Amino acid sequence: MHKRILYAGPLAAALLAAGCQTTKSTTAAKQPVIETLSTHEVPVGEFAYVYRKNNGSAPEFGTRPSVQEYLDLYTNFKLKVLEAEQRGLDTTQAFKRELEGYKQQLAQPYLTEKSVTDQLVREAYDRMSKEVSASHILLRLAPDASPADTLAAYNKIMALRQRVTGGEDFNKVAAETSEDPSARDNGGKLGYFTAMQMVYPFESAAYRTKVGEVSQPVRTRFGYHIIKVNDVRTAQGEIKVAHLMIRATPGMPKADSVTAKKKIDELYSRLQRNEPWDKLVAQFSEDAGSAANGGELPPFGTGRMIPSFEEAAFRLQKPGDLSAPVQTPYGWHLIKLIEKQPVPKFEDMEASLKSKVSKDSRSELNRTAFLKRIRTENQFTENQAGKDYAFTKADTALVNGRFKYAAPAAAMKASKTPDGNTTLFSIKGKPYAVKDFLAYVQQNQRAKAGSDPKFTMQQLYDQYVDQTLTDFEKANLETKYEDYRMLVKEYRDGILLFQLMDEKVWSKAIEDTVGLQKFFADNQSKYQWEPRVQGTVISAATPQLLSQAQTQLKAGRYEVKRVVPQTVTFLVGKTNVIKNAWANLDRLASRLQTDTTLTLTVTGRTRRGESATLAATRANSVKSYLTAKGAPARHIKTTTSKTTSADGTTLLSMVSTSPAALEESLNEQNPLAVQIQQRSFQKGDNKVVDELLDKGPGTYTVSKDGRYYAVTIDKVLPAGPKTLAEARGQATSDYQNFLEKQWISQLREQYPVKVNQAEVDKLVTK
Repeated sequence: MHKRILYAGPLAAALLAAGCQTTKSTTAAKQPVIETLSTHEVPVGEFAYVYRKNNGSAPEFGTRPSVQEYLDLYTNFKLKVLEAEQRGLDTTQAFKRELEGYKQQLAQPYLTEKSVTDQLVREAYDRMSKEVSASHILLRLAPDASPADTLAAYNKIMALRQRVTGGEDFNKVAAETSEDPSARDNGGKLGYFTAMQMVYPFESAAYRTKVGEVSQPVRTRFGYHIIKVNDVRTAQGEIKVAHLMIRATPGMPKADSVTAKKKIDELYSRLQRNEPWDKLVAQFSEDAGSAANGGELPPFGTGRMIPSFEEAAFRLQKPGDLSAPVQTPYGWHLIKLIEKQPVPKFEDMEASLKSKVSKDSRSELNRTAFLKRIRTENQFTENQAGKDYAFTKADTALVNGRFKYAAPAAAMKASKTPDGNTTLFSIKGKPYAVKDFLAYVQQNQRAKAGSDPKFTMQQLYDQYVDQTLTDFEKANLETKYEDYRMLVKEYRDGILLFQLMDEKVWSKAIEDTVGLQKFFADNQSKYQWEPRVQGTVISAATPQLLSQAQTQLKAGRYEVKRVVPQTVTFLVGKTNVIKNAWANLDRLASRLQTDTTLTLTVTGRTRRGESATLAATRANSVKSYLTAKGAPARHIKTTTSKTTSADGTTLLSMVSTSPAALEESLNEQNPLAVQIQQRSFQKGDNKVVDELLDKGPGTYTVSKDGRYYAVTIDKVLPAGPKTLAEARGQATSDYQNFLEKQWISQLREQYPVKVNQAEVDKLVTK
C-alpha cells in the first residue's frame, strides 16, 4: 500500500511522510471552501490540515509561494480522485475490501494506551541489564479454569511452597511434583534468562524475588508457578560465534560416538596448530547450514542456545579465541568467538521493543488499561435487570456446547418483565439488547463439561462487553480523532488513484510503444551523448595494489573463492558424490547456472593403492552431479592429478572472466582496496576520466584525493544522439510525466477549478 501511494504523484508521497498523531477531532460544523472542482467542494480545513502536516517544519511554511505550490499539487491530486469516483472505482468490492484492511491497520495505534506501552518498553529495557537464574515448580491450570479448580490448584501450589520454604530441597520437590515435563531431568532449573524471554507474569515475579528466596504463587497461561531465584548477574549482551560440528546424537551406536569424539579431538589439535579455520569447517563440519559460511551463526544472547553451548561460547574472551570440544544433544562442537556485543542503548532498541511488547503477554496490561479508559469515555452503563435475565439462560446445555436461543419478536409495547429485547447495557446511550448477547453466546460457546454454567456465562459476557466496546471505539475513530480520519482519507484516495494512474500513465507509457517512439523522436535533442571514451578505470588504495590489479587484469581470468568448496571427499573405492557434499555442490551449480563468466575445473586425485582411473571417474561424477542440477557442461572442465593423496579428495577451482571477480579477490581484506570499471564514460561520470577526455587512446596513471588510478582509454566516441534502447529508462520516465500533464489538462477542462482566493490568503502567514 505504501508503495502504491508513494507512486501516486508528489502530493501522495508527501501525505504518507508524516506519522500517526493523536490530535482530537475538531467540530464537525460546515467549513468554508478553498476551491471547487466543477461542483465538488474542497473544505479549507482539509487542505490546511494536509498542508500543515507535510510542510509545518519547512522554513518557507506559510509563505505565499509555498501555499500556492501546494494548492496546485493538491488540486491535481483531487482532480484525479474525483475522476476515479466518477468512474465508480470507489464502489467495487475489491476497493472496499482493500480499504477496510488498511483501516484495521491504521486503527491499531488508537486502540492502545501509549503511556502504558512506554512504561512497559522502558521496564523491559531496564530489566535487560540483568540476567536471572531461576528454578520453578508448575501446576498446570487452564486460563479459563473454574473458580473451584483455580482454588484447588492455588492451595496445592501453596502447600508445595510451604515444603520448600520449610527446608526441603527445591529441585528435588520440583523433580517429584512439577508438571513441567523437563523438571524430571533438570529439577526445575531454567538457567539464566532476561526480559522478553518468559511470559510477563513469570518474568516479573522472577525479577522481584531476591536471590535465594521463593516467590508467592504466580498465575500464567500455563498454570500456577512458584519460582526460586538462584542468582542474578549483569547481562552478557549478545555474542557472535562460528562453530565446527561433528554430529553425535544420544542414541547412536557407541562405536560411532567414539569415532565422533576422536574426529573432534583431531580437529581441535589441528586448529591449535593454526590450520585454517574456514578450510577445516568447509571440509569437516556436519552443520550444513553454516559450513559454507565459515560456521558462522546468527548473534544470540542468554537463554537462546543449548546451555552447554551457550556457557562455552560466553567464556571466550577475545575475538579468535577457540573453545575445547563442547558436547550438546546434537553432537560435538568447536566454537570460535567472532565478537561480543553489549546491550544496545535504549534509543537503538526502542522501536524493536515496542514491536515485541505489542506481541508479548505484556500487551494484556495495555489492553486492560485501554478497555478501562473507553468504558469511561464512552459512558458504558450496565442494566442489571437485563444482565440477570441473560444469566438465567445459563444451564448445562451451555457447558456441553449445545446452547440455543430463539430471539423473541420485537416488543410491541413497553414491558416491565425482562426478555430478549431488554437492554443489556448501553454505550454512549446506544442500547444493546439481551438477545444480541445470547446470539453471541450461541455462536461462541464451546463444550467445557463439568464447568459451572454461571461462570461460563460470565466469561462470555466479559468477552462480549470487551469486543462491543472495542468495536464501538473503532467505529467512531473518524469522528473522535481528526488525524485518523484524515489518514484514512489519504489511504482511500491513494487506493483509488493507483488503478487510474496505472491505466493513464504508468502502464500506458510502457505498453504504448508507438507513443513512446514518437515522444522520443519529438524530443531527440534531450537524449544525446556527450563526447565519451570507452575504457577501463582502476582505483586503488596504494600504488602496490594498483600495480597488482593492472598485472592480474591483463590475464583475463581470475580465481574465484567465494561459494566454492575446495574439495569433495569420496568414500574409499567409491565414485558417487557423498551426501555431505550435496548442499555445497547445489549452491555451486546454482551459481554456475546464473553466471556465464565462470568456469569450474574439477581435478581428480588417486588414493594410494587405488586404480588411477578412479580419479577421473570421481571428477566426472562431480561434473555429472553439477550438470544434473542445471550447471552448463561447457563451463565445467575435468582433469586428473599425477600425484596421489592420502584421502583421494577431488579438488575444485573456479575462474571468472569478469573483473568483478578480480575486484572481490583483491578486496578480501579491505572492501575498498580496489575498484574496477570497464565501460564508456562521458563527462560527469568520473572525475579522473573527465580530466583525460581530451587525451587519445592510451594508459594514464593519476593520483587524486588519496587514491591511485590507472585509466586505459581504448577509443574515443564522438558526441551524438542516443538510441531509444540506450535512453529507454529516462525516456519512459519523461513520457510518463508528459502523459500525466496531458491528463491533468484534460481533467481541468472536464472539472473547472474555481479557487476561493480569500481563504487562500488566510493561510499566508509570512
